[in-house]
Formats: sequence, C-alpha cells, structure tokens
Amino acid sequence: MSERPEAWPVLDHAELAPMIEYVNRVVQVAGKYSLDDPFEVGWGNIVLEVSPRGLRTPTFRRKGATFTVHYRLLDGDVLIETDRGSRTLSLARTSVADFFTAFCEAASELGIPHPGTTQICEIPAAPSNFADDRDERVWNAQSARLMWEAFDLAADGLEAWQAPFLGHRPRVGVMWGGFDLSSTRWRPNRTKPGPEGPPFMRNAQLHAYVSVGFSFDNTHSDGTSPLDIGMYAYIWPQPDGLSGCNWVVEGADWHADLGLALLPWQDLRRLPDPHGAIIGFGDAVYDAAVQTAGWPTDLLGPRVDGWHMSEHQPTENVGQQG
Repeated sequence: MSERPEAWPVLDHAELAPMIEYVNRVVQVAGKYSLDDPFEVGWGNIVLEVSPRGLRTPTFRRKGATFTVHYRLLDGDVLIETDRGSRTLSLARTSVADFFTAFCEAASELGIPHPGTTQICEIPAAPSNFADDRDERVWNAQSARLMWEAFDLAADGLEAWQAPFLGHRPRVGVMWGGFDLSSTRWRPNRTKPGPEGPPFMRNAQLHAYVSVGFSFDNTHSDGTSPLDIGMYAYIWPQPDGLSGCNWVVEGADWHADLGLALLPWQDLRRLPDPHGAIIGFGDAVYDAAVQTAGWPTDLLGPRVDGWHMSEHQPTENVGQQG
C-alpha cells in the first residue's frame, strides 16, 4: 500500500499538462449539478472535496435520487453512488465525448437526470461542448497521483489556515471550472463588480473577500508569460499599497501585473515546514487586507487543536491566534 509522502513532490507542468487538461474537462460533467443548488456567496456551493482517492462532489438531492460523483484519481475511474445503487466508469483510453455519453447512460439507469448543460467552460483551448471533444485521452496513473498529492497537501494547509476565521468561509475545495483549489474568507461589505467578465465571475464580486488557493495553471492571462505551479492569493476589491506588504514566507512575492501574491510550489516544497508555510502565507495575505483594506481583526479566533479546546475553559484571549 502507498504511504503518505514525507517529501512534497516535484511538479512539472509539461509532464502533468495532458492529465490536467483531461481531468479539468471531465470533472465539469458532474460539477454542473451543483449549479442546480442554491447559490452560496462566492460559489461556495460548487467546490469538489479533495477526498482520500481523488475529487468528490457534494451530495446532490434530486427528485428520485440522492447521489454523489467521485472522481477517483488514484483508481482511474469515476464512481456514481446513489441510494439506489452505483456505477463505475473507467477513465482509461476514452475521449471526453465518450465519457460524457457513458456518464449520461449510467445516470439514467440510476434515476439521475442528465447535467443541465453540455458546455465546457473556463478552458479557452477546449471545444465548446463535451460532445465535440473527441481526442483520445490516455490515463497516466503517475500524473494522476501527483495531482492528487498536490491538491491533498495544499488542502491540508488551507483548511488549517481557514479554521480560526469567524466569518463566512465556504469549505476548501476545487473549483471545477478553473480547476484551482480555493479557500476564501468573506465579509458582508457590498462591492461593485468589474465592468467585464461573464455573469458567474461578476456575481462572485458582489462582496469583499480574501482568497488563497493552489493552481496548476502556469499560463499568464496574455498567454505568453509562464507562471509557476503553486499557491496564489488576492484581495477583492484590490486595495492600494500591496506592493509594500510583507508576505512572510520565503519565495512569496507580490506580482502587480497579475494582481496576485504568488508562492511557487518549487519554493514551497523546499521549505523546512511547507504545511506551516501555507498557513503563514495565508495569514500574511489577511494581514495585508487588514493593513490596506480595513479588514477587521476581530474575525480571528484561536488557532489551536480540538483537544486543547476540549480541555481548557475559554479565556479573554480567545481572539488571539495560537
């Protein structure tokens, strides 16, 4: 049996790119069901859980079926599980179009409606619909494991960072459109969305937030300047003064042209405590929001484990992070 890696893996985008492109497409198939559910601020309702075997949807409840879809990256298949039964679909040597057809057939057998749309979104180079993506995909188990390890390790750090925040914070998970691992803190300050962009993006900009996440995408928005795989962060609306902030973790820096603070994976994995570095990076981003955008400090509780809280009475210092 495989053991949890002691060292954080090397991630080479060129080697991982074919699998990233494939998985990003197929997770959108089941991800579409989340659009039928009530909208949560910042699209917190849509994220995929990083599971022990891959990526899993929330539990969906539809008339006649309660179900989840589990993209098992470590097994090379997709498990559709319902109260009526289950079906397993292979991801080996198939096209996105063939997978979509097989998925819809299995869903019908289990009493699940077809996804509400066939559109592939947020992938500029992809065909517009699942049925048009007929390139044969070859499953690479090693790349799939590396993708899962990166998501799993990053999620562990981001969940620890999120724990003490007392405001609205959707669960840490993978946004199936952009295929980034997202961790977001919100406050109920109404903001004005930017003038451009699709409705879903503008609806995510209705309130102020701080976002810290992980992404495999190493392409600048202009398609020319390569970026590193790794952690990213930004503050919406973007305040002035971020170029002078201290990002605390070695390798982290502000990139004004992108509007992002970045911590490359290649730097993160070499640090003595990468897990702690993710937490430190997130804390630095929140501190920057406090300093430059007036975010409150009283939304932070203590950062301690559950055993501590089960054995100690609350104190006047519960607003301080440990």
